[in-house]
Amino acid sequence: MALPSPRTQHDGPRDDLAEELRRSVAGEVRFDAYTRHMYATDASMYEIVPLGVVQPRGSDDVVAVMETARDFGVPVLPRGAGTSHCGQTVGQAVVLDFSTHMRHVLELDAEAGVARVQPGLVQDELNAAAAPHGLFFAPDTSTSNRATLGGMIGNNSCGSRSAAYGMTIDHVRSLAAVLADGSHVRLGPVAPSVADAKAAQNDLEGRLYRELPRLAARCRSAVEAQSGTFWRRAGGYRMDRLVADPFDLAAFTVGSEGTLSLVTEAEVTLTPKPAATVMVVGHFTTTTEAIAATDDAMAADGSAIELVDNFILDLARQSPQHGHLVRRLEGDPRALLFVEFYADSVAEAEAGAARLTKLWQDHGHGYAAPRATTAAEQQPFRALRKAGLGLLMRAGKPSERSVAFVEDTAVPPEHLAEYTTKFAEILDRHGLRAGFYGHASAGCLHVRPFMDLSQPGQVATMRAVAEEVCELALSYGGVNSSEHGDGLVRSEFNERIFGAELYGAFREAKALFDPDNLLNPGKIVDAPPMTDNLRTPKIPTAVPLTTHFDFSEHGGMRDTADRCQRIGACRKPAGSGGTMCPSFMATRDEEDSTRGRALTLVQALSSPDPKAALADERVNEVLDLCLECKACKNECPMSVDMATFKSEALAAHHEEHGTPVRSRLFGRIRQLNRWGSWGAPLSNLVANLRPVRALLHRFVGVERQRPLPHFERGNLVRWFRRRNTAPAAEPNAREVVFLADSFTTFTEPHVGRAAIELLEHAGYRVRLAEDVCCGRAQISKGLLKEAKATANTLVTRLAEDVERGATIVGCEPSCVATLKDEHQQLVGGERAAAVGASATLVEDLLAEALDDGRLTVPEGAEAGASDVLFHGHCHQKAALGTTATMRILRHVAGGSVTELDAGCCGMAGSFGFETEHYDLSMTIGGQRLFPAINRAPDAAVCATGTSCRQQIAHGTEREARHPVELLHEAVFGARTEATEEMAD
Repeated sequence: MALPSPRTQHDGPRDDLAEELRRSVAGEVRFDAYTRHMYATDASMYEIVPLGVVQPRGSDDVVAVMETARDFGVPVLPRGAGTSHCGQTVGQAVVLDFSTHMRHVLELDAEAGVARVQPGLVQDELNAAAAPHGLFFAPDTSTSNRATLGGMIGNNSCGSRSAAYGMTIDHVRSLAAVLADGSHVRLGPVAPSVADAKAAQNDLEGRLYRELPRLAARCRSAVEAQSGTFWRRAGGYRMDRLVADPFDLAAFTVGSEGTLSLVTEAEVTLTPKPAATVMVVGHFTTTTEAIAATDDAMAADGSAIELVDNFILDLARQSPQHGHLVRRLEGDPRALLFVEFYADSVAEAEAGAARLTKLWQDHGHGYAAPRATTAAEQQPFRALRKAGLGLLMRAGKPSERSVAFVEDTAVPPEHLAEYTTKFAEILDRHGLRAGFYGHASAGCLHVRPFMDLSQPGQVATMRAVAEEVCELALSYGGVNSSEHGDGLVRSEFNERIFGAELYGAFREAKALFDPDNLLNPGKIVDAPPMTDNLRTPKIPTAVPLTTHFDFSEHGGMRDTADRCQRIGACRKPAGSGGTMCPSFMATRDEEDSTRGRALTLVQALSSPDPKAALADERVNEVLDLCLECKACKNECPMSVDMATFKSEALAAHHEEHGTPVRSRLFGRIRQLNRWGSWGAPLSNLVANLRPVRALLHRFVGVERQRPLPHFERGNLVRWFRRRNTAPAAEPNAREVVFLADSFTTFTEPHVGRAAIELLEHAGYRVRLAEDVCCGRAQISKGLLKEAKATANTLVTRLAEDVERGATIVGCEPSCVATLKDEHQQLVGGERAAAVGASATLVEDLLAEALDDGRLTVPEGAEAGASDVLFHGHCHQKAALGTTATMRILRHVAGGSVTELDAGCCGMAGSFGFETEHYDLSMTIGGQRLFPAINRAPDAAVCATGTSCRQQIAHGTEREARHPVELLHEAVFGARTEATEEMAD
């Protein structure tokens, strides 16, 4: 029988539905067009605009949503991180985003090895909570820094360790869930007497306990006929678990993609972490040879066996972010096998690695097999393995994407070599390219062919390949989906895969759980064709838009924003490391992620009047909390540069609505600082008077709790002009032009003075570029006409110096990065390119001088405390690198030097001064940076950014110094006049 369709089909939001949800739900309810567009896609190739979005705060909200949806006859769709490759998390429904609020570990019993968690909890956060007890959640997804437990349960996820630890279904003990009638139930294994008692209930739960055992009895023979199917299956409903003893509806629900119930809590088992891990990295000349070596790896009891082929390796070689990982390899391998051995001791793990090495030698497999025995040694290899998806995202022609439609088929490992060869033949026959990587120990391949689905015939080609690969996998006793589920891309094939009888049982089970077909309909059973609802053909041709920045490399601003592949790398929690995206880490709201903002821009710029849409207040609201840290340009696989997009959108908003006074003031920060320096010390006194701060707070929006910068009358320009102590440079000395930026000049001249004296001491001839500005503040506030004029002036002045052979050097990372980055899009041309190529941080030159002996630190002259903590500026980490800074600090520290992985400090230039942003600014700093500093009360604290030093002082009451100050002290003696406050 056919499942019923939802009562009403909706082409747009329903005001009455939204109103009722707002009345009955404590969490956020959003039905605006931009929010709906954000949730219309996931990491798959599909797009379906939902009815609206609810961010529930607890199980009562979930019940209220289900009851309201039932009353209105509309579907409900649960969603975690929204990174599904198969389209499970898109649909014309009310979307429940569990990741914003329902994301906590509710209970952790280390002795029992059990945790009770909410569905929006990210896997890395569960592992962080379990780690102190020597435990972890064993299914090891490559997206563990954003994969939610609810999503893993919905898809029956696993990962690289599945051969040793199984799939998510093997680690779920029980589930709390809301059924389609709005009732809240506990699902899990039950004794016969309990099942009988539940079956007597006159409700939906009672119906399940009455009818499902009968269904299981009727389909038992069909289930047993499927028993030879490969174990690593993430498709269809788990009828095999339904016929098992004891009766367990939690196990049956795992992998059901939100089509049977809405999970509100999960009780999961935690696994003891192996005491020792040793990795062997097999180097091979062909992918076929690497796969052939898998048998030996399994015979040696390898716990995890991962394959990376030459396609991925070549992409890594060309990648600025991953090239260093490949350089760690021996020779020029065309394929790798990463084999891990887990044991109770290093000696035992080493013995497993030795067994494998001998087997490979005896059988002539590979030409090298280095071992990695420590976590530090293993980390780069794991990073290379996990980089596969991101590398594929960046590859291909501009119009192509790596499309996930045959992404994770799996066959018994003994057939993997032959299967891979035939798989490649299918792709060759259809003229497609793809990389092969995956979990060799589980026979799972990740394959994403490059296609342009907007081109004629490509959709038909995709379907043909999907059908052929499906049949190929089945012919080897394999499965069509081994870890990412069915969704919209594979559900259509389920009757072919499982047979008519078992598929009929699937449909009956769905009807029992969801008689009105309101729970994520169209997934697993009764699905539309896989070629329906494709995103790419829906996107209209962008209307030409004149912009200040040059977006022509990727076809204009809209298509540049649409480079976002929606894989959710920007959605990681603060504890997972990295910097992208600081506002999302604090709010956990989709619209504060780089992905949410990119999708908002795509929607706006796809309109008939993109300029007006770009100036829309809702667009401005979505972009508002972007701190312009530029981490997305480095950490996003597609380098989606949200800071540049925000600046362009702000310019459009100003043109339409006028420029706020505060934006004009902060955009002219150089003039303000110059006036403040001229009027010091009186300017400092006046600026900090309570009435003045109150006026600034009320009329300008400058937060009164935030300390203002301290203006120095003896600024850098005055010092440079009046001094007579500059050492004479050699005739052929290398000339450097020092950027007298707005902060190093007027509020922290001691930093610039220390840098210049060190450069001169190292033999450089220094000239000060005085009355110049890079325009960074104007760019960040959307004053792009002024910024372009400022940039043109600076490029014109500095180009002559560069043509003469001078190097442009600065202390403030954001200023140097602006020359290398934004000026290339605002000004462009050969002169801007030459200036950008010549621009560098002062630490780069000083590190060179220390390395070649032109600058020396006297023995025993280490500066400050023995231990040093270093926090790098976001723009430095994203565009310039921190290697040279760390080299300098190692020269001057008497003890350890630690580069903090503390993300963004939260200050972000003017952002932290703004009243409406102050609390968020402090929240971001308080997530990782402040605690890291407070844990080391005796260490010296260094930071390269002016904003970072201000934030650290305000948030920790600790002085943070620029690294050149410590180096200056070590070279010239402690706290010379160069590092003291200067008077006129």
